[in-house]
Amino acid sequence: MQAPSVGGVMLPRGNGETIRLSRGASLTDFAEKINANPASLVAVMMNLGEMVTATQSVSDETLQLLAGEMNYTVQIVSPEEEDRELLESFDLEFGEDEGSDEDLVVRPPVVTVMGHVDHGKTRLLDAIRKTNVIAGEAGGITQHIGAYQVATEVNEEDRKITFIDTPGHEAFTAMRARGARSTDIAILVVAANDGVMPQTVEALNHAQAADVPIVVAVNKIDVEGADPTKVRGQLTEYGLVAEEFGGDTMFVDISAKQGQNIDSLLEAVILTADASLDLRANPDQDAQGISIESRLDRGRGAVATVLVQRGTLRVGDTMVVGDAYGRVRAMLDDNGNNVAEAGPSTPVQVLGLTNVPGAGDNFIVVDEDRTARQIAEKRAARERNAAFAKRTRRVSLEDLDKVLKAGEVQQLNLIIKGDASGSVEALESSLLQLDVGEEVDIRVLHRGVGAVTESDIDLAMGSDAIVIGFNVRAAGRAAQMAEREGVDVRYYSVIYQAIEEIEAALKGMLKPEYEEVELGTAEIREIFRSSKLGNIAGVLIRSGEVKRNTKARLLRDGKVIAESLNIVGLRRFKDDVTEIREGFEGGINLGNFNDIKVDDVIATYEMREKPRV
Repeated sequence: MQAPSVGGVMLPRGNGETIRLSRGASLTDFAEKINANPASLVAVMMNLGEMVTATQSVSDETLQLLAGEMNYTVQIVSPEEEDRELLESFDLEFGEDEGSDEDLVVRPPVVTVMGHVDHGKTRLLDAIRKTNVIAGEAGGITQHIGAYQVATEVNEEDRKITFIDTPGHEAFTAMRARGARSTDIAILVVAANDGVMPQTVEALNHAQAADVPIVVAVNKIDVEGADPTKVRGQLTEYGLVAEEFGGDTMFVDISAKQGQNIDSLLEAVILTADASLDLRANPDQDAQGISIESRLDRGRGAVATVLVQRGTLRVGDTMVVGDAYGRVRAMLDDNGNNVAEAGPSTPVQVLGLTNVPGAGDNFIVVDEDRTARQIAEKRAARERNAAFAKRTRRVSLEDLDKVLKAGEVQQLNLIIKGDASGSVEALESSLLQLDVGEEVDIRVLHRGVGAVTESDIDLAMGSDAIVIGFNVRAAGRAAQMAEREGVDVRYYSVIYQAIEEIEAALKGMLKPEYEEVELGTAEIREIFRSSKLGNIAGVLIRSGEVKRNTKARLLRDGKVIAESLNIVGLRRFKDDVTEIREGFEGGINLGNFNDIKVDDVIATYEMREKPRV
């Protein structure tokens, strides 16, 4: 059955069937699903107000708009589903423990430390690891994600705990949320003197959304004004009830600075894991897990910190991590020592990958290098298509008039380079969330790990982009090239400074907004006739001041008689003046406007640029 023509184009009409498409699908992909001609779909899109080629990646909204016109329903396959289907096509499966219950062994819990900035998360990790990670950090803020394993003794039994070291500020919300998803237990750090703060609630929401048990570390019990009981009461409002109040959440009062009660906190983590979770994995299967962090090392190439979640990863294994793949050339533990294998819940640094994977990408060990390469290439193509579709800017016929009235939408192009993929991801996520109105758009043309290169400068030259280097500098001749070509390269070591400066730049691109500011009012007492200048109002300044060359409106009996008049001339007796203040008399000439009467009021004003907030 043929559908009614859309703009003269006849198309097959569906019966409400659901069509499954991947992110960034093209009109050709859609046409194959419904046995239609891609050229006809292009024609339909033109009639709907969008210029789209048959092979171009289009947004989810575009596909759904087109499907609605033809009585189809489009279901966009989620990234997780896409990945599962991709692995299934290679007879692989991610996220399942193979074998029977007898093959499963107890594994250490994986813990993320969360909480409000300055409540002591980094110092707590420092106290736990007995190493100083604070001194090397810019501004005392955790800039990279790492993973560490510590040992403790519970009930005379040696136990291990793996910590994922996530950044702890709201700018890293996306990274913190990802950390919680890869976590068995979350430690929520709350300062005993400050209590529950906005970011405490934010961190708590992420942990609860990930459905992980929470252990509360009430820190800074050694400072003045500390009130651990108050913290317990505040968190009760958010569903965390302490065991001593009849709940099931363990609270431990600690001082990270003094190293007080750290062992008790580790014991609480183990006890919570034993009581709430069945933490077992099969160490004998091919390894699977996630990438925690990755960076480009000048001497060693791509270095990825991975957390093995099941199976055992060994030197010589072929692995695929996101869109990177390679044979494991070497593995290092969190102390920098070479290791031959890593079992469940063990974090290791892996050398030998072709490129730098993204933070949060899952990894899987495969039998052949060829299989790993094919999976990585398909993942890369999928992400590239999704990115192209996301960048497409739709302007429908309904809002075209509004866009034209507002003027051309301006765009700030950025290229982001950093020392680690997690930092780059967090910076990009934070910048894309900046909202300064509909007139200005922000677009990240390229992001990557490593120094700013000449190719980055080339891309910036061709697109008028600003290059952001986060904890990296320009390499080789890139700095001279940027200076010669006038490319703006900004270097940052603290992410919040980058966000503030880019936000200021965005606001600077906005068209200025003006507001009317009243200057003064003048009451007309007498009218003087002049053959040369027309009518001149003899006035008494009632309020403020009247200035020459400002705007004015004429009020008669409280009603506006004339708008946008100009104060052309201003006199005090026989002298021309630039302003007359309240309480003084003078003469005002309104140019060609002569319809003035005694007792009229001249209200003067000027338009001042309104600062953006």
